[in-house]
Amino acid sequence: MRTYLKIKHLKPINIKRPGTFLTFIWYIIIGIVAGFLAGKVMRGGGFGLIINLLLGILGGVLGGWVFALFGLSASGLIGSLITSTVGAILVLWIASLFSKSK
Repeated sequence: MRTYLKIKHLKPINIKRPGTFLTFIWYIIIGIVAGFLAGKVMRGGGFGLIINLLLGILGGVLGGWVFALFGLSASGLIGSLITSTVGAILVLWIASLFSKSK
């Protein structure tokens, strides 16, 4: 006798749904641009191009959280870019606190 696990409330992710995959790609692109801009803003240029880009993606998430914490919201491409850049600057600043100073 076989027992199968049935989950009624979960639905599989539909990649073909408009906006799902493309929106995710836009978040990645905005995070990469924000990491580049944050590297230009930060003194010393950050940690190099690749690390700045990766920290920019993480900064997009942090920026959205910080803006929501203060009750701010940004909409559109420019608003998302500003939010992500602020978050990327914060991430680069925090990472610089933990890096070895020369």
